[in-house]
Amino acid sequence: MPDPFTDALNKQVANEFSASQQYIAAAVYYDAETLPQLAGFFYRQAVEERNHAMMMVQYLLDTDREVRIPAVEAPELGFSDIVAPVSMALEQEKRVTDEINELFGLAREHSDYQSEQFMLWFVKEQVEEVRSMNDLHNVVERAKDDPLHGEEYLARQGVGEEESDPTTPPAAGGVL
Repeated sequence: MPDPFTDALNKQVANEFSASQQYIAAAVYYDAETLPQLAGFFYRQAVEERNHAMMMVQYLLDTDREVRIPAVEAPELGFSDIVAPVSMALEQEKRVTDEINELFGLAREHSDYQSEQFMLWFVKEQVEEVRSMNDLHNVVERAKDDPLHGEEYLARQGVGEEESDPTTPPAAGGVL
C-alpha cells in the first residue's frame, strides 16, 4: 500500500541533498572571492543540510520504511555579486519551510503521529534558518559595495555556528 508520507519524505531527502550542493556552490563562490567568513558560513550550511537529509534517512530506517537515495540536479554556479548567493539561499530556505510544513500537514492528515512528532523539530529549525538567512541577506545587501563589512558581521555574530540542541533527531551514520 502506498505511503504518501514516506514518498514525500524521500522527496525531501533529495531536496535537502540538493540544498547542500547549492550551499557548497555558494561557499566556493565566496572562497574564490576571498571572503572566508561567507565561505565558511555556507560550507557549514552545506553540512547542516546534508545532516538534515541524513536525519530523514535515519527516521525512515527507524520506522522500517523504504529509503530512496536520490540523484540531485547540478547547483547554480554563477553569481552576479556577493548578494546573489544569499538571495538564492533565502528563497531556498523559504521554499524548504513550505516543504516541511507540507510534510507536517501530511503526517497530521494521515494520523501518523510518529511522523508528525519527527517533523516538529524541522518546523522549529526552519524558523531559525529563515531568520538567520534573512538577517544575513540584510547585512550583505547593505555591504555589497564593501563586502568586508559582511565578513565582519559574520565574524562578530558567529551566524550559522552550530549550537547543541538535545532534541535534534539522530542522523544516519551517527554523523552530525
